[in-house]
Amino acid sequence: MDPFIRTPTPANPPDAQDAVHPLPVTGIILAGGAGRRMGGADKGWLDWQGKPLIERAIAILHGDCTDIVISANRNMDRYAQWGYRVVSDLQADFQGPLMGLAAGMHAATQAWVASIPVDSPCLPPDIVRRMWQAKGGHDLVVVRSADHWHAVICLCRRDLLADLQRYLDGGGRRAQGWFRDLSFAGLTLPADLLRNYNRPEDMT
Repeated sequence: MDPFIRTPTPANPPDAQDAVHPLPVTGIILAGGAGRRMGGADKGWLDWQGKPLIERAIAILHGDCTDIVISANRNMDRYAQWGYRVVSDLQADFQGPLMGLAAGMHAATQAWVASIPVDSPCLPPDIVRRMWQAKGGHDLVVVRSADHWHAVICLCRRDLLADLQRYLDGGGRRAQGWFRDLSFAGLTLPADLLRNYNRPEDMT
């Protein structure tokens, strides 16, 4: 069963002509969380340096990705105004970012997908290309800091969806639980680039 998908008429997305030789990658923005530590706010629309976090996430992906999918569970029409496909989780109740990743992989058009959370605005703008260069012969690249895995910042072959779906169907929700038995490459970045903006005080 495919996730709910809206394919709107493009409405002023970043200029695709800015992209130089995009990779065969669908970028997935994970914006479907409950935002509990933000008082239930939809974090994609929180202001960061004068712009919503969703705008920053799009800017990070659009240069190196062939297309973009936004995974969201609220404000679907509002996200669709960016001109990209918007998908929602197949299961309700905000069951974690892997659900959003699976929905995005269902909708992906490319052989590879790259996912980033909407609340990590400090990611380098070439994060997708860095992961692409790090993959070697692996089907999955997972980003980490020196002491912590950031498992939903990843690049993987779209055909890993079947494996991910089996993990989810078995009740798995932790991102590290999914990839730990796969053959993967790690990409280490400074912790300050991987910071999540989870609380209101983080936005100041």
